[in-house]
Amino acid sequence: MLLSRKQTEFYLTDLETPVGKVINLTLAAFVLLSSGIFVAETYNIPDSFRFQLDVADTAIVIIFAVEYVLRLWSAENKIKYIFSFYSIIDLIAILPFFLGAVDISFIRLLRWFRILRLIRFINRKFLFASISTEDGVIFARILFTLFAIIFIYSGLIYQVEHPVNPQNYGTFLDAFYFSVVTMTTVGFGDVVPISELGRLLTVLMILTGIALIPWQVGDLIKRLVKTANQIETVCSSCGLAFHDIDAVFCKRCGTKLPN
Repeated sequence: MLLSRKQTEFYLTDLETPVGKVINLTLAAFVLLSSGIFVAETYNIPDSFRFQLDVADTAIVIIFAVEYVLRLWSAENKIKYIFSFYSIIDLIAILPFFLGAVDISFIRLLRWFRILRLIRFINRKFLFASISTEDGVIFARILFTLFAIIFIYSGLIYQVEHPVNPQNYGTFLDAFYFSVVTMTTVGFGDVVPISELGRLLTVLMILTGIALIPWQVGDLIKRLVKTANQIETVCSSCGLAFHDIDAVFCKRCGTKLPN
């Protein structure tokens, strides 16, 4: 039995029902697998294994493309969906594959942005079901944001520098090391990009590190301090688990807390 547009849209966005969870968990696993394939292909692996990885990655991209078409088909406002954040990320995830036949080498840089597809799954009712506070969800999102930014920059700098500077950017780990050192403004100087695009990416890394990382880490510290001053007192009405030590009423719904 074919699903209607409303049913399709529901299951592609649902994070609570068994069917919705299976669909979205599967998609999340494909995102992780795809990212893992990208990393594995930066290493010296047998050609037969590399071919198998390419086949797996192609299959994953086709699944992503089908998902994108289904989301577009089931969306009530298609124009709004096309220009939404998640739609743009989904499109970036499949664009390099379908433009692969065109001589646009830089388009392959976009494949590293697939990791951002996991943003939609950072929900306390889904992968972080054990997190009982909004602060916990925000904490998880901050950690993921930091990881995603470093991961993407590592992939980009590897893609740009490896062809011209393989001795310094031989694997993804080399690029990851350079990204962490650069974005934290440590700057050991033992690994240096030589291409113009690589230097431009390095400047962007430094600016991102100066502007974003202190803000994100500062927010993390605030959340940790706030959480340290709370105790586990489950609200009988809304289920919020953590409240301030001296709280008498639930800060979410106002219900009197148990003694």
